[in-house]
Amino acid sequence: MPQGALSDLKVVEYAHSISGPYCAKLLADLGAEVIKVEEPGVGDKARRSGPFPQDTPHPERSGLFLYLNANKLGITLNLDTATGSGIFKELIEQADILVENNPFDFMAGLGLGYDSLSKINPRLVMTSITPFGETGPYRHYKASELISFHSGGLGYDTPGVVDDPEQEPPLKAGGHQAQFLAGVTAALITLCAVFARRLSGWGQHIDLSEQEAVASLMRSSVAYVSYGNPLAMTRRKTEQPPIRKPFLGIIPCMGGYVCTVAIEDDHWRSLMKLMGDPDWGRDEMCRDRLSRAEHAHVLEPRILEWTAKYEKDELSNLLQGAHIPCFPINDIGEVMHSDQLAARGFFVEVEHPEAGRAKFPGAPFKLCQTPWQLKRPAPLLGEHNVEVLCHRLGFARKDLVKMREGGII
Repeated sequence: MPQGALSDLKVVEYAHSISGPYCAKLLADLGAEVIKVEEPGVGDKARRSGPFPQDTPHPERSGLFLYLNANKLGITLNLDTATGSGIFKELIEQADILVENNPFDFMAGLGLGYDSLSKINPRLVMTSITPFGETGPYRHYKASELISFHSGGLGYDTPGVVDDPEQEPPLKAGGHQAQFLAGVTAALITLCAVFARRLSGWGQHIDLSEQEAVASLMRSSVAYVSYGNPLAMTRRKTEQPPIRKPFLGIIPCMGGYVCTVAIEDDHWRSLMKLMGDPDWGRDEMCRDRLSRAEHAHVLEPRILEWTAKYEKDELSNLLQGAHIPCFPINDIGEVMHSDQLAARGFFVEVEHPEAGRAKFPGAPFKLCQTPWQLKRPAPLLGEHNVEVLCHRLGFARKDLVKMREGGII
């Protein structure tokens, strides 16, 4: 079995839900050894989040947990105990990276903050993910996915421009985008810190804010505000810059939608040709991009009447054939059965001892020398206690029995 790109790295994860586990998963998928530390008897909060097979909740069958924690070793450890804290420090001595997403000052309260751990291992890179970061007036605040998404500004742009902002308020997009975004940002900056350590010899503490990870996506909106654009803070369609009309974005058709754009002159001419060169296409209002935008309220209904005659795949192929950028908008079922994704082997089947067989996303990349590999499914709670505590740290099995009786593991 070929080595992974990060097979020389050892990671300890003491995190829950999504942002921290996703960061560690990305490292594990590239070959890093990740030891996930969970609370005895309880485990990661994600174990209690669905979906579940047959919609029956079970801590070992959460689809969210199974996806986020594949390729990891899993142990249980009570860090509130002196023994548990001591074992954790032993793991840190051997680790390159610690990933955690606990509340601000939680780790320091356990005596396991960066100041303490860096004395044990000066080369340690410790990545801490919190809703608002560890400085500033919000550092003590808790937050959900809903709060992180909106506090970073992305919710205001969702679902985009609307007819009546009073009746169509900002929305959170589906899923857990803020936390996944924080996780992938954390993985990227963690590897940057590892690279810096190879130059300096020293580790460092990474303080990552979910709010800022989300806000980093708002660059164009920030530019509008910075330049004093009066339209920057409105979501009303009639108050948007007309340059975006009349054939841009999500376009309805028979039984679905396509995403397309035909506002440039050459695209517009191709569109008119596809539509049979209607007489109104030669009117003065269609002269150029600006005049078409000005008369979008007249032109757009005529175009949509034409698109309504076609299924989305048919319309997409038609527009692509005319060199107009277009692609059908797929639902998740269509994504799962995509011929393109199947050809690249994107979705993989995972066999789990408790949850059975399930299909998950694999890696969205191909590494020719160090390919992505699924080495193991997500761990059962405490599954690797013996492997890690006995085989690596030198405890005897009878020690584990005593620790289990004492609530340490």
